[in-house]
Amino acid sequence: QVQLVESGGGLVQPGESLRLSCAASGSDFRVYNMGWYRQAPGKERELVASAASGGLSNYADSVKGRFTISRDDAKNTVYLQMNSLKPEDTAVYSCNAHGPPGYYGRTYYLNGIDFWGKGTLVTVSA
Repeated sequence: QVQLVESGGGLVQPGESLRLSCAASGSDFRVYNMGWYRQAPGKERELVASAASGGLSNYADSVKGRFTISRDDAKNTVYLQMNSLKPEDTAVYSCNAHGPPGYYGRTYYLNGIDFWGKGTLVTVSA
């Protein structure tokens, strides 16, 4: 099992930066694919960025060139550096850990398992 706790959200003006952190507790952090998702009011949750266990990163088109995801496996932490923030980036940002197929506790998950943090609010407004 993995517990995820996000931090770093807040209110910023357009063009400013924020860095979100997601601290994971539990074992085998390295095997999890980590991702940041966001959900804006009235919209569906969307993937912002992901960092696979092998190091490959992926970004939503809307944040490419502005956001950077990184992970520190030694600290069990994943980060999201957000630069040049825009009002449309306003959302609750949540951390996700996707584990590979296998046993988690006494249950076998054929397609792997997802763990979620509670989220942190990012508001971009003048």
